[in-house]
Amino acid sequence: MKKIIAFTLGLSTQFIISQTNLNLYQIIDSVSSERIAKDIQTLADFGTRNTFSDTISNTNGIGAARRWIKSEFETISKNCNNCLNVFYQKDFVTKERNRRVPHDAWIVNVVAVQKGTKYPNRYIIMSGDIDSRASDTMDFITAAPGANDNASGMAGTMEAARVLSKYSFENSIIYVGLSGEEQGLFGGAGLAKYAQDKNWEIIGILNNDMIGNIKGVDGIIDNRTFRIFSEPVPPTETEHERLMRRFYGGEVDGISRQLARYVHKTVKTYMPEMNPMMVYRLDRFGRGGHHRPFNDLGFAGIRIMEAHENYTQQHQDIREENGIKYGDVIEHVNFDYAKKLTAVNALNLASLAWAPPSPKNVAIGGIVEASAKFKWNQVDGAIGYKIYWRDTTSPTWDYSRFVGDVLEFTLNGIVIDNFFFGIASVGKNGFESPVVFPNSLIRN
Repeated sequence: MKKIIAFTLGLSTQFIISQTNLNLYQIIDSVSSERIAKDIQTLADFGTRNTFSDTISNTNGIGAARRWIKSEFETISKNCNNCLNVFYQKDFVTKERNRRVPHDAWIVNVVAVQKGTKYPNRYIIMSGDIDSRASDTMDFITAAPGANDNASGMAGTMEAARVLSKYSFENSIIYVGLSGEEQGLFGGAGLAKYAQDKNWEIIGILNNDMIGNIKGVDGIIDNRTFRIFSEPVPPTETEHERLMRRFYGGEVDGISRQLARYVHKTVKTYMPEMNPMMVYRLDRFGRGGHHRPFNDLGFAGIRIMEAHENYTQQHQDIREENGIKYGDVIEHVNFDYAKKLTAVNALNLASLAWAPPSPKNVAIGGIVEASAKFKWNQVDGAIGYKIYWRDTTSPTWDYSRFVGDVLEFTLNGIVIDNFFFGIASVGKNGFESPVVFPNSLIRN
């Protein structure tokens, strides 16, 4: 459902598409904290999911965990008329080449693909990590339930698949459990390379790593705020692109940052009770997550996680010292909060999967003029385009104008020097692509 609102400003009429899609509210409401809690409990009960733990047992170790995850994805697929293609994607790592690998092993990811009807080779990905760890990452025997890190993210990914499998989308969605995160982001690196080799067009990856804790080690309790980590520009940018940034801006406008802004805007529209906090970093200080291998290859990727971590409950053997209970056990997980962050993901997966592709070859001009000019290529499936702009110091796109089905437009009275600009495609259902920062100049 959408509304088209027209208003007159001076002598010109502008048409703004205001999107309020009831399906998105239904998706948010369909996420179940009870199912998430049950899945977290099951994952924690495998004892340890260390990447190098038992692969034979049906009750203990990472082998049992990944087989169970695969069976759950297959059950979801059966309930949606086989709408998911479920498979293992794996790579081999050796002790000789990796200092955090205690013995040679297969790094096995569990992948479930929901194919799009119009753009089947365009993929938006939600990931959680299968593996857990004790205090010593090389210790694959000691109990490591990993309830929050990262059974919460894995359970959220499975729950998103249950909810979204009831819908049909134009773009493809991938739900994936990644392995080897604690030893060096092996699973993400393997899947990113797999995607590159298959020539998949990656819209972006939403990496969920710890989405269940509301009480920080600093004593703050907060069940509304969450963080979105994103890098400023891709590491694969060319020297020409770097030079363009120096003169024309874009230091904080790479594809991952635009994906973060997309999530921020969508959440503020549909879940205003939540407080999305964009963090202008690739990840936590000196730490890493499974979106990074995708970033390394030039794909958009962000990390979605809790706002307040508790380090006594991460990467810790279960014990009590000086009155402090250490260990990542299920008692510390807030299932309602995990539900909210799962809904954040499902909401954005659906929005992106229903949206047309982003514009390409977006050009900008207007030097020494009281106007900003734009040109872009036509996008298949778009009924129009929206120009966004913001103050150069603003983290979010604060102003916009829907300009209809045109391939060039001039914003009169807008001085190009004082703002940053971007273009998004708009589909017939009102869903928008991520904003694209101009990547070339219009020569006057």
